[in-house]
Amino acid sequence: MCFYPDEKKSLSLVSVFALCKKRLGILFISGDIRVIMRNIVRKAVFPVAGLGTRFLPATKVMPKEMLTVVDKPLIQYAVEEAAAAGIEEFIFVTSRAKSVLEDHFDRAPELEETLARRGKNDLLEQLQSWLPKAGSVVSTRQQEPLGLGHAVWCAREFIGDEPFAVLLVDDLIQSKTPCLKQMVDTHQKTGGSLVLIEEVPRAFTNRYGILDVASDDGALVKVKGFVEKPEPAVAPSTLSIIGRYILQPQIFDYLSRQQRGAGNEIQLTDAMAAMLETGTYYGMRYEGTRYDCGDKLGYLKANMALALDRPDLAPGLRSFLKEIRV
Repeated sequence: MCFYPDEKKSLSLVSVFALCKKRLGILFISGDIRVIMRNIVRKAVFPVAGLGTRFLPATKVMPKEMLTVVDKPLIQYAVEEAAAAGIEEFIFVTSRAKSVLEDHFDRAPELEETLARRGKNDLLEQLQSWLPKAGSVVSTRQQEPLGLGHAVWCAREFIGDEPFAVLLVDDLIQSKTPCLKQMVDTHQKTGGSLVLIEEVPRAFTNRYGILDVASDDGALVKVKGFVEKPEPAVAPSTLSIIGRYILQPQIFDYLSRQQRGAGNEIQLTDAMAAMLETGTYYGMRYEGTRYDCGDKLGYLKANMALALDRPDLAPGLRSFLKEIRV
């Protein structure tokens, strides 16, 4: 028997199960007494402190995360993807001169009033529709460029004791089902920690965090090790981590050691490798196409691909491409 503070009577075991399922999000395995707490992911970290040197001079005064793909900045694509996956709290890890990122997700009263006065209600609705709820966007500073692991560690006070997502804004992923939603759905089944993966040419393994694979069923990989930017000759596989993670809060215990790795930076991959001693990691293949918008060619490809997917832009763009005989 069990009592809840707001219940006036004792509950049968069956009733307790039903109430727990409703209130706590517990999953029950059919025919089994065991219960599993659902791994609900409510918070996401966006490391956006980088200098964007590969896009100079465009990024001299403008954060690279505000570079637009068609008509939306990169950071908005990432936040919308997170929101579509059920994320409720958005945590920006910023640096100096990045306040425009926060401004982008704030109300703009003068602009909204002007649009309303001019009867441009469609634009006004577009402007307001993607804004996160008040109080759901917070930011913290990474005072020194000490690596991705350090950037994630800077968000520790906002995470608490629950799993969380990390999204690298440079990786724009075009897919029918938002990529992080694919990961959240998989994570609810697997538990543990989860990284997004894709094959890379062996010659490029020294650009990525690479998986050492324990098993692979085609969609999901069980990980036995991580290696940060290994040389092609010694890389354990060609499966690379790309810019999406779902991590357990215990990762902060490892990041707090502030150990330097590749590039003399605090690498997230190194902390994940150390955490394999006590946790389980999976790599997930995804449906969709990734564009590396931290690279000029990848950024141009993203603009073309997303424009060609827009009914209002595709006909004119295709006509132009024919004119220049691409």
